[in-house]
Amino acid sequence: MRKGKRRSSGKEAGISAGKIPSETLCPVAKRCGGCQYLDIPYEEQLKKKQEKMQRLLGCYCKVYAIKGMEHPFHYRNKVHAVFGYKNGEAISGTYEAGTHKLVPVQRCMIEDEKADEIIGTIRGMLKSFKIRTYDEDTGCGLLRHVLIRRGFSTNQIMVVLVTASPVFPSKNNFVKALREKHPEITTIVQNINRRGTSMVLGEQEHVLYGKGYIEDELCGFLFRISPQSFYQVNPVQTERLYEKAVELAALTGEETVLDAYCGIGTIGMIAAPHAASVIGVELNRDAVRDAVRNAKCNNVKNIRFFCNDATKFMMQMAEAGDTVDVVFMDPPRSGSTEQFIRAVAAVKARRVVYVSCGPETLARDLGVFKKMGYEAQGSWPYDLFPETEHVETVVMLSHKKTTA
Repeated sequence: MRKGKRRSSGKEAGISAGKIPSETLCPVAKRCGGCQYLDIPYEEQLKKKQEKMQRLLGCYCKVYAIKGMEHPFHYRNKVHAVFGYKNGEAISGTYEAGTHKLVPVQRCMIEDEKADEIIGTIRGMLKSFKIRTYDEDTGCGLLRHVLIRRGFSTNQIMVVLVTASPVFPSKNNFVKALREKHPEITTIVQNINRRGTSMVLGEQEHVLYGKGYIEDELCGFLFRISPQSFYQVNPVQTERLYEKAVELAALTGEETVLDAYCGIGTIGMIAAPHAASVIGVELNRDAVRDAVRNAKCNNVKNIRFFCNDATKFMMQMAEAGDTVDVVFMDPPRSGSTEQFIRAVAAVKARRVVYVSCGPETLARDLGVFKKMGYEAQGSWPYDLFPETEHVETVVMLSHKKTTA
């Protein structure tokens, strides 16, 4: 599939992290706490992350040089803003680290600039439309959050308005006014979240404009992305990461592959042309629906998706006598579980490609894999989160019986 035209990957003319104080780059950097490394020159950031990976993973395998970004700003294609009030005026931003105090944010150095602009427009429209922001203490008000996703290669933009009630006065006029100010928006969705929790999205949704989803290209495949679907926030680095993950799987066209925590099917579909068959397993029903549509859209016929818990699914496979050759896993920052790793061993996977956004939990899980007879052959870090302390890593593990 021909790739679309690419946007800038976050170039900030004349600005380099660490050359000027973080307060100049972002006046709320210290209060927000999201960009822990904004004061540090980028090369030094990479060095710190490399040292961290070596410290955590060096006892298990060789840690290769981290892959950084050419332009480490404005890379996040998913932007979430919390809405509230201060001194009678609507504000939006993020919660201060470790608290529920709302820090107003006008412009963020790691978020997509167009997304920040749209959030500012919505904030400015609330007063004229007499829309109150939600108050967690009283339970009054309508608008809780705004979530924006932007397709990196397609430039499609989704705006999700998270409200505390399905009743949205003058919603048609609000949507019309927002589209007049930002005709580049391709879809607008109302998500209803009545829960008194920190969860951003609720389960009920209404499409107010457009298709209710956006599409983006990654590694030559077109992916459909719904409001609830997981999709990596840094597509520039994600392409490099996923291409490495598939390379490490060493597929010959004869393997049965299982993509656990498969989301909308990204890794599994990228691997599918190189495998005999691929099984994707995911608990999020919306993501599974997107994955099925993505496979059909891209004419990938050797992949099947199941809405299930990956651990339970693999144990059922093992009980039926079924095996897989390669397991891809991309768990949340909390990592995997010993039960999951035992299930991987139960289906007799010869290789495991572990994509991690939590180095500490990755190190813990590698210890469990070692007990199950798997040896880490190498770790390849990628900087998906410049200006922050976070780092993404892909590790390839082989079972001792296959490397003996």
